[in-house]
Amino acid sequence: MNYCFLTEPHSLWYILYTTSGIPDLPDFVASAVVDGVEVGYCDNILNDVKPRTPWITGSKLFQDHPQHLQWLNSKCLLNYYDFKATIIWLHLNISFPLFILGVHIFQRKNGCFWNNETGEFDAFNEYGYDGEDLIRFDLKTMTWITPRHQTVITKHNWDNLQKYLIIVVFLDSRFLDSNCTQQLLSIKFNSTLLQKTTSAVVTCHATGFYPERALMFWRKDGAELHEGVEKGEILPNNDGTFQMAVYLNVSLINDEDWNRYDCLFQFSSNKDNVTTILDRAIIKTNQGSFKTDVHSFMIILLFSCRQVTINHVFTLSFLISIFSHKKNDGMLKLNCISFIYI
Repeated sequence: MNYCFLTEPHSLWYILYTTSGIPDLPDFVASAVVDGVEVGYCDNILNDVKPRTPWITGSKLFQDHPQHLQWLNSKCLLNYYDFKATIIWLHLNISFPLFILGVHIFQRKNGCFWNNETGEFDAFNEYGYDGEDLIRFDLKTMTWITPRHQTVITKHNWDNLQKYLIIVVFLDSRFLDSNCTQQLLSIKFNSTLLQKTTSAVVTCHATGFYPERALMFWRKDGAELHEGVEKGEILPNNDGTFQMAVYLNVSLINDEDWNRYDCLFQFSSNKDNVTTILDRAIIKTNQGSFKTDVHSFMIILLFSCRQVTINHVFTLSFLISIFSHKKNDGMLKLNCISFIYI
């Protein structure tokens, strides 16, 4: 039996802008936004990347591999120089007044949308100047589109530039198409079983997952169970992740039938299911702890884009870190799925 989520698109945006004529403010800012939540920030004054969500700050990626943060800091600085150079080139070639003579803003927005149910995917890369559309890249036609006559020459220049780079751009677009969806799975969790007290209610509890689009339910023989089941709400944790629980009354379940029951946690798609069998042997209680294998893995993807300019082509890079198969004493951790007797 398949249990489906509502078709809800995921999104990843990178927003970069530079300003002129505005004192006491950064003249370059870059921000990364996943599903409407800002997850990272940098500017030319700070000169380093600032995580915006606690679960990123405390992740093993940054704790065990601090060089990743240094790499991001370098990318922020390089983007600053590239962005300023692109602005100058654009202003010189589309006959705008030089931006240093007044208050102006130049923006770039790029990213992707992905629907985890339908598989629908789209990506975008667009520029704006003083709040108006300037030029954007069409991933389907591999050409630049502009609504303004002042940037027609720029469009043709960039289109012609891509004639001998079309193979590279095509490969990059396919790389984005196949990998963008993976970066939207930000955090997964450990799994263990807990028993608080001997009672007729068993709680299946998951915490530390992100984003909040998840399902959890009890099953018998693989079919969703409704009788004797109570579902809790998805609640926020203090670190920006989420938790949820479902409750099963086991008073009417024969001992020999326990292995016919399980708790299914479904995260984002059917590929991310976690099934935990109802089994006394692996339930932990407050009377003692059992040593348990905890299968944990985390996927943190840091994504950077460099767009087509006069001297470089639209390229993409991903940084992937995966941690797996971690032993644990059985103590309840922040990120876990568990059984609790109450």
